[in-house]
Amino acid sequence: MQNRRKFLKKTAAAATAGIVLPNYTFGIIHSKSEKEIVGHGAFKYTVDKEWGVQDPSKIPVNDCHEMVLDTQGRIFMTTTGADNNNIIIYDKSGKVLSSWGTEFPGAHGLSIAGEGSDQFLFITDPDSHQVHKTTLDGKIMMTLNRPREVEGYTSDDQFLPTETAIMPNGDFYVADGYGKNYIIHYNAKGEYLNHFGGSGTEDGQFNCCHGITLDTRDASNTTLLITSRASQEFKRFSLDGKHLETISLPGCSICRPVIHGENIYFAVIVTKTWDSWDGMIAVLDKNNKVISLPGGSSPEYLNGKLTAPLFDGKTFRNPHDVLVDNDENLYVPQWASGKTYPIKLNRI
Repeated sequence: MQNRRKFLKKTAAAATAGIVLPNYTFGIIHSKSEKEIVGHGAFKYTVDKEWGVQDPSKIPVNDCHEMVLDTQGRIFMTTTGADNNNIIIYDKSGKVLSSWGTEFPGAHGLSIAGEGSDQFLFITDPDSHQVHKTTLDGKIMMTLNRPREVEGYTSDDQFLPTETAIMPNGDFYVADGYGKNYIIHYNAKGEYLNHFGGSGTEDGQFNCCHGITLDTRDASNTTLLITSRASQEFKRFSLDGKHLETISLPGCSICRPVIHGENIYFAVIVTKTWDSWDGMIAVLDKNNKVISLPGGSSPEYLNGKLTAPLFDGKTFRNPHDVLVDNDENLYVPQWASGKTYPIKLNRI
């Protein structure tokens, strides 16, 4: 987290420049007519860098963090900043339908659950040290501060939540990815149930539990997939917090795993250092093997271990999340990218 903050200060000037030239990446101009193809095998895409571009004087963004899709086909995105709305709502064509919420200046993790008019969002905000449950139009239904039941916290500012995962019964898990690295389990009313994890390198601990998701691909054995981003791996846990396996992905600083069909998708925010201005998307099969790296080199394994991938030098700039729609197109918000808007990858 400290390195990330230093990087933000170092790149403030670059971010300002990005407002004026949102289509520049590493000095390369991408024209509207260009149809760059990225990805590998059966997972290839054309790149649309114009998809989410808006007038920054009307729809400003700072760091774009995460995106989710509601049952009406609308795309919700979190973006930071105290002077602009922190939730932007797009349709699939890239048109902004509405925006709301100035109460979440560090708006980061975004999860959606429920059905129809009963859908709701969870927004994590490490800047305010809170987690909020809201309606889709922005009414705050619940706010959680640091869990006083967990002895590892001695002050509110140690709670820096980054992500949530929601169970079908309304129970949910909060990942304190920039704080103490605990996973805290609550019931649907927001009442503390238990916790596990904590900072460290043991199987049951995390080195930045940045993302968490519910893996329901095995209907008889629902589990949690949790990022240990600084260790370039994610870990599988039972719902009661028992470590089941660790999946190592060298060269991949994983934001959050996203399940779609049989596959796992995630944004690799950086491959080397925070000031490398790189990143890519990874697609894994049901056996946790990388099968496509849009924005990166072709995935290769040596003696069963992933070879650290290489950035293609042009497609992304610190991608932070990936949303997969029903047509398997990808939408990618980017962090510290010069205030650029999301990129769409159209499935070929």
